[in-house]
Amino acid sequence: MAKGYWIARVDVHNMDGYKEYVAQNGAVFHKYGAKFLVRGGKFDAKEGSSRSRNVVLEFKDYATALACYNSPEYARLVAIRSPHADADILVIEGYDGAQP
Repeated sequence: MAKGYWIARVDVHNMDGYKEYVAQNGAVFHKYGAKFLVRGGKFDAKEGSSRSRNVVLEFKDYATALACYNSPEYARLVAIRSPHADADILVIEGYDGAQP
């Protein structure tokens, strides 16, 4: 079964306010079995637009990734984050087929 992922690109414009989102998101991600694959870190934007912060979360499957994003617990976190950051978030199904 293919895993599910969140791919998030974020520009934080008020780090003090954003810290509350970061402090509280771990409990929600833990509930849904999420694992950080990328959390900030250095990057080199080669093409297209970028944001200052990049995050990739892995879930056991696409349905779980969607359930986490659509949960009331995460909706509360979006309300905390939104005044302090602009984000692009994709919930996407991983590839589980043959490799080259």
